[in-house]
Order: sequence, then C-alpha cells, then structure tokens
Amino acid sequence: MADTSPQPSRSRDLDKLLLRPGNLVGPRFEPGPETRDDLQAYARVLVVGAGGLGCELLKDLALTGFRNLDVIDMDRIEVTNLNRQFLFRLEDVGKPKAEVAAKRVMERISGVNIVPHFCRIEDKDISFYNDFNIIALGLDSIEARSYINGVACSFLEYDSYNNPREETIKPMVDGGTEGFKGHARVILPGITPCFECTIWLFPPQVKFPLCTLAETPRTAAHCIEYAHLIKWNEVHGGTAFDPDDPEHMKWVYNEALKRAELFGIPGVTYSLTQGVVKNIIPAIASTNAIISAACALETLKIATECSKTLSNYLSYNGTQGVHTKVTEFERDKDCLVCGPGVLIEVEPSVTLQKFIYLLEEHPKLWLSRASVSHQGKNLYLQAPTVLEEMTRSNLSQTLFNLMGKVTRDIVHVNGTATKNDQKISCMRKLLVVFKGTDGVADMDTAGGA
Repeated sequence: MADTSPQPSRSRDLDKLLLRPGNLVGPRFEPGPETRDDLQAYARVLVVGAGGLGCELLKDLALTGFRNLDVIDMDRIEVTNLNRQFLFRLEDVGKPKAEVAAKRVMERISGVNIVPHFCRIEDKDISFYNDFNIIALGLDSIEARSYINGVACSFLEYDSYNNPREETIKPMVDGGTEGFKGHARVILPGITPCFECTIWLFPPQVKFPLCTLAETPRTAAHCIEYAHLIKWNEVHGGTAFDPDDPEHMKWVYNEALKRAELFGIPGVTYSLTQGVVKNIIPAIASTNAIISAACALETLKIATECSKTLSNYLSYNGTQGVHTKVTEFERDKDCLVCGPGVLIEVEPSVTLQKFIYLLEEHPKLWLSRASVSHQGKNLYLQAPTVLEEMTRSNLSQTLFNLMGKVTRDIVHVNGTATKNDQKISCMRKLLVVFKGTDGVADMDTAGGA
C-alpha cells in the first residue's frame, strides 16, 4: 500500500528559524513566511571560490533557502581535486570549477539559480561586487582574501562624525581550512575588524635560506626547493617556472629526487613536491563541511536577522577531539582599508598623473601601477588596454576638477604593493583634501568622507 502521509517540507528546519520569534533576533526581524519568501526572492550572495570549501558553501547556501547565487573561480578541475570537492567527477577534469559546481547544485536542488563566472576576481569591475547583499569567501589565498576585502570596504562611506553609513556596509563571511583546523568569521566593514585589521593572524610563509638549500640540505623539502628555486633557473635560463604545468612539476620532482639520493635524504615524492612548491596543505573534507556549515548559518543570520551574528571569529580544531572557540577581535580604527581613509593633502593644481606618482612615494601606501576611481567613476585605469586608452586623457587634468571641485572627498585606488617581499594587488581608501580651497565642504554632500 502506497504511503499517503504528507512528506516533510524541505524548508522545515528553515521555518523553525524564520517563522517563530526568539530572544536573540535582530531589531528588524519579523517572523513569518514573508521573511522566508523575501530571502528566496531578493537575497543575492556571491560565493568566491569553488574549491573544497566553495563547493560545500554553494550546496549549504542553496539548502539554507538562498535562491540567487553567483560563484566566481578562475581554476579548472584537476584529478587531485576529486577526493574532497564532491561536486566534481572524473569526466569533469579540465572544465572550469565554477561552471561545473553551479550546474551540479542546480541539478540536485530545484528552484535555485546559480550564475558561474570563470575568471579572475580582478577581472570583474568593482560595481559587479556591489550588486550582492553578502559576499561569502571560500578561498585558500591570503592575497585573494585581501583583494575582496578591499573591494567590499571600498563601498563603505562615513558620515561627518566618522560613523559608517549602514546602507554602504557590504557584509562578508569568510571561511578557511588547513587540514583538521579551520575558521569562520563575520566581517562588517566599519563595525567589525576587516581582513586587513587582523592580517597578523596569518603566519608568514616558511622560507629556507638559500645557503642551506645549496650546501647543507637536511630534509626532503630542502631538496625540492633547491630544484625549484636554484636548479630550474640554472638549466632553463629565462623560462619562468609554471607550477600548473605538469611537465615543469615533474622536472622539479626528478631533480629533487636526484639531490635527495646524493645526500641520503628520504621522503621526496611527487605529491610532496606539489605541496612544497605550491604551498599546499592537505585538505580534509569533514573540516570543509564543518566550516561551510558555520559560514552558511552566519550568512542566513545576516540576511534575515533571525539571530545575532558571530562575534566575530570562530576557530575550529579537530586534530585531537573537537575544539571550537569564539574570539572577539577589535577593529583597527586606523586601518588603511576599512577606516575613514588615509589623509592626503594636495594642491588643487595637482594633475591626476602627479597624484599617481605621489602614491608611489607615500610612506603608508607605496602603491605602484595605481588605478583611481571617485564616487564609482573610473578616473584612470591601468588595464585593460582599451579602458586605459579611454581614461588616459584624464592624466593631464587636475584631480580637483575631475572630482567636481569638492574641497575634500574619498577616492579609491587599486594598485600593487609589496608585502612580505611579495607584490600583491590591493585597494586603498584615501581622503583627499585640497589645500587652500575656500571653506570645508560638508562631508555628507562630499560623498561621505
């Protein structure tokens, strides 16, 4: 006899959060089906990254009630991804991660619409990111996190009392995993610490002295780095090493194996070679699932105010048992990214070209190849070539005129800075004040400096 009993609704657990009042809800939370329907109809979330954590995030957000999702990732699927990135199959190897991940989730969860973007995060115009209510990060790169953090903070505006304007806050939920360890955090620019405020949480990458690599190697990693950093340049001259080229990686592995045999050092494997060269830390599927669940829940809280959000950093350690801890970090009020802006005083006669030169010499910035925007308008773009040509004529004009002759206002610059001996893309907010101009423009009318 067929079972005619009613089947439980897929939104049953979600309804328990959104259809009932509670003691921890936000001031604007209104329990009822309208809140659930609005979440599904209007909330737009961007998932950055479609790797191990990104796949989990897409699935969890779709099951949590979000129906309008986008995902951006520049990578293609490799065989080594298949053990933990559960949305991919062997026949998907070589295909863009974002496109396959979006397709698989939409196949399994009806009603959800996921738009994939197979490109670098830097390839998207800043306005692209402003179209989303929340940005969820599933990245394994400090540089990528820093860039998205800068983009989100660039939308932030302050009133005349240096208080952030609520409508300009772009919430982010950041997750990260390393083996059996992970973290989830909520970033509300201008209110909680942004990524740059707590960049010190990430230890610097381990580097080996070249003299050790060349003369007294003691570990398998020393042999691999010798082949990667020293031997490659000796043999291949000006040919740049490509870590994503299997032939290049195989060559480094073979050379490292030879050196390890010469010094009697065991342990050199192809897998270890990939890990050392690419700085890969083994990923654990269960850790990704736990951190993704925490991130999805925080995203739901931000979108609906059904509960107070995490305050503001959750750490997880599953190495020996299960240990979780919540830490409330404080925001750096002088942060170069989420603060009111780095003060720069210039003469009204300064051209945009001269202003860009000043950024390279500024002791807090040291920005090279800077692009400049004001109130969402691009004053000058370094790339691509077509946009550079379109904005090149602005270089000879005064910044004062280009900014509409306001006395002081916020401009955003996107360029290259050096951090830990590495050049990284970053965005900075500047409060530009023109010397000798009559009076002080009202902050509110000047764009929220």
